[in-house]
Amino acid sequence: MLSQYMEQIETIGLNLFFASIFFFIGMAIHDVLKQGNVPKFGRYIVWLVLFLGCAGFIVKGIIQITWEGSGIG
Repeated sequence: MLSQYMEQIETIGLNLFFASIFFFIGMAIHDVLKQGNVPKFGRYIVWLVLFLGCAGFIVKGIIQITWEGSGIG
């Protein structure tokens, strides 16, 4: 039974791995911004860039699932 779902397990594991990496990157950036006394405008720009990177990754996954479901990819 495990061999039947191996691809799904790998996909879920990879997505969880990327989510944890994004979390740790966010924590590291938060620490650097806090210790560096960065102004609020700079903090907003940094968090915006981080959010757009995460959003791009999520959109890529949604597009991939949609295309595979419709038989394009």
